[in-house]
Amino acid sequence: MSKTSFKTNPIGLEELLRSCEKGKIQLPDFQRSWVWEEERIKSLIASISQAFPVGALMTLETKAGAATTFARRPVAGASAEAAATTPDQLLLDGQQRMTSLYQTCLRQEVVQTITERKKIVRHWFYINIAKALDPDADRVDAIVAVPEDRIIRKNFNREELLNLSTPEREFTNMMFPLNAVFDHGNWHHAFMMHCFKTQDQARVEQFQRFKTNVLENFLTYQVPVITLGHDTSHEAVCLVFEKVNTGGKPLDAFELVTAMYAAENFRLRDDWLGADGNPGIQARLAAHGAMPGQKSGLLSKVASTDFLQAVALRHSKIQRLASEAEGVKPEDLPPVRATRRALLELPLKAYREHREVIEAGFKAAAKFLHKLNILKVDDLPYQTQLVPLAAIFAELGAKAEHIVNQQKLERWFWCGVFGELYGSAIESRFAKDVLEVPTWLEGGPLPSTVKDGVFRAERLRGMRTRLSAAYKGVHVLLMRQGAQDFRTGQKFADATFFSENVDIHHIFPRQWCDTRTPKIDPKIYDTIINKTPLSDRTNRSIGGKAPTDYLARLQHGTKSDPAIPAAMLDAHLRSHAIEPALLRADAFEAFMADREHRLLELITGATGHQAISAELAPSEGEDPPDEIARDAGLASETVDLAETQPHLAAE
Repeated sequence: MSKTSFKTNPIGLEELLRSCEKGKIQLPDFQRSWVWEEERIKSLIASISQAFPVGALMTLETKAGAATTFARRPVAGASAEAAATTPDQLLLDGQQRMTSLYQTCLRQEVVQTITERKKIVRHWFYINIAKALDPDADRVDAIVAVPEDRIIRKNFNREELLNLSTPEREFTNMMFPLNAVFDHGNWHHAFMMHCFKTQDQARVEQFQRFKTNVLENFLTYQVPVITLGHDTSHEAVCLVFEKVNTGGKPLDAFELVTAMYAAENFRLRDDWLGADGNPGIQARLAAHGAMPGQKSGLLSKVASTDFLQAVALRHSKIQRLASEAEGVKPEDLPPVRATRRALLELPLKAYREHREVIEAGFKAAAKFLHKLNILKVDDLPYQTQLVPLAAIFAELGAKAEHIVNQQKLERWFWCGVFGELYGSAIESRFAKDVLEVPTWLEGGPLPSTVKDGVFRAERLRGMRTRLSAAYKGVHVLLMRQGAQDFRTGQKFADATFFSENVDIHHIFPRQWCDTRTPKIDPKIYDTIINKTPLSDRTNRSIGGKAPTDYLARLQHGTKSDPAIPAAMLDAHLRSHAIEPALLRADAFEAFMADREHRLLELITGATGHQAISAELAPSEGEDPPDEIARDAGLASETVDLAETQPHLAAE
């Protein structure tokens, strides 16, 4: 394993700022823009003026004579000459501090910043000499920001409070311009001439104390700088940046890869987000397969890193297969990976080669999910499962459309959902899927996800919200088997397709359960066993009534709704895995036991595994650890249902 080399040196503040000015220190392009508020800038300046520590910087050396690994840019406000300069170092940590100090202390232009209320302002910064020398004053109060015309006004701008529009007014008010702090000779000379003319020896002495006690702190200030060697890996750079940049938005691999590709004149962000009026990959995926009335479809939440992971999976598998064909020993074969490191090591050539087929893979995945009756992105059990699914479809191409392969892919998908396998440690699962699923389709052994995808029967009693992937899975299976609205008889797959308002609601209403004697525990009635998809209007008609009441109302009709024949209503109920006789009798306990059994049969049909009963009680949370069943040694108890599911027997 390679080691990261680094060194720590104290460097003078002036030297650092002039390196920023000349472009010798620049920012990697994944750094975000300078956004510090004015009060934070004042606090930083106050600390420097008192020689207080303001923290270390961290930089990355650039290799002399080599192309820059990352796209880079000068600190905000630096000249065009700085942008044309090849930097010696890239600033990983300290951008906000260095930019604030460069703009206020060295750059000879007005500073554009923001107030605490996020209002953009253009100000010059001064040090109030008298306040800076007052031992009882807060040093921050000595740092003064004045408008661009250097006049502070009050009373709706009708009166001048402070006018610093000329050097003489600066002298009179004893206000030192901060951007003269490293080159105060001219200002000092003009100030002395002013005092000589006015014969003001007291001001001369005051300035001498200011120079010794305040200005000297800027001139002698040393900043600890941790410098990483140019051989530091991309992964280490990303990790280091995240560790030190705790105050900002976490950096993801896409931003780092964007900066790397930009150094090769490829604009990854434009490729993803679009440019010049042309939609990027993100927009094309989001629009694909959108239903009537919807702006986006199932792929609307595919993230930039999801897309890169799918590309990395395909690239690394092709590399592995090539090495295998060359006779490389199994233990020496390169791994199939979708880790952060794999993304940071993904060559631009590989991205360009695979991005179109991966985009097609995601679109094929959406078509596959539509076939499963997953029609809305909110009904997708695992967003993460799209990554291996897209990579697999990209590899299979037209083979994925064959009915036998479709059935196997459906089983793999549902095993992942009901085995709850894509919540954590997913990169290793991705790699196994991409290696094992295509081989399985060619007659190979069962993939790990299919073997591991066993549902714990007790989980039904603990699934209460959409936070659980398996909860969403049950909802989809009910729609897939043709669940019909109690009142309209409309299939929910159709209602969802036409963007009608459908959600999961209680069968035995909450109000009814809460008013029983004894009261029914919400942990029992508020689970997926007592829930099913219903339209808003049907749910309102149910209200808090007992099933006997609302079923009678539906069956006998109202002024606005015709009567529904009993046999038809029973058929609607059975389409929800509900036994009508138990619901009509308000037999809550018998209903719950019967429906639990029916839902388990649905899951069994989808996964090809009998559900298992774990000795461990189900957690009260929504999502148990993904590996709990296997950690408990329960996977060996599974039963393959090849006899009842012939299309699963080939394994």
